[in-house]
Amino acid sequence: MSIAWGWSPVGLNFETKLNILKIKDIMNVLESKTAMISYLQGKIILKKEKFIILEVSGVGFEIFLAESTLNKIAQIGQSFNVFCYLDVGERSLKLYGFLTYEELELFRLLRNISGVGPKAALDISSIGSPEKIKKEIEKGNEAIFEDIPGIGKKKARKIILELSGKLKSPAPSPQKETFPKDEAFLALLNLGFKKEEVKTALSKLPKEIEKTEEKIKEGLKILGK
Repeated sequence: MSIAWGWSPVGLNFETKLNILKIKDIMNVLESKTAMISYLQGKIILKKEKFIILEVSGVGFEIFLAESTLNKIAQIGQSFNVFCYLDVGERSLKLYGFLTYEELELFRLLRNISGVGPKAALDISSIGSPEKIKKEIEKGNEAIFEDIPGIGKKKARKIILELSGKLKSPAPSPQKETFPKDEAFLALLNLGFKKEEVKTALSKLPKEIEKTEEKIKEGLKILGK
């Protein structure tokens, strides 16, 4: 893993690789901490075809992103938030980035499948929304993987088999209140009526009734007062 450091004590900006320690020593240090590098927030200082360098507190992290993700993110000099996975290999340490935590979770599941490398897992986790991928896998649609390099029909079937039943549906978004700031709504609540009763009553009013006083008057008729 390359780390680009900020200004040195003599004012020179330089990039160095962690070649002082042997890779085994680095792995031993990070072995119990890999799960900790799950999120980074900083400024993009370099953007290439397959990765970006994100400066966080004076340290530059090389983060590999899917092509579809690279096309969506901010440009050089702008702030960027990214969920991360530190992949520890025999000869390298690489950070892979994701726009959402759901994409990160999918990547982790894919990496647990024998024969699916980090690059393929990265591309698969970014081919669509987690919900879309889940639906296609539940249908057994192998075609969803046909544009992923290194994923043939045999491996596609294996991925579908391994992931079936393991993908969670995203939590439903909370419904917005229909009348949170409506003066008539608040006035009727203050008179002791229940929230759901008031909502039902006001939803029955004709659209032509716009004044607060008229809404309260008509609402009271519906509520029985």
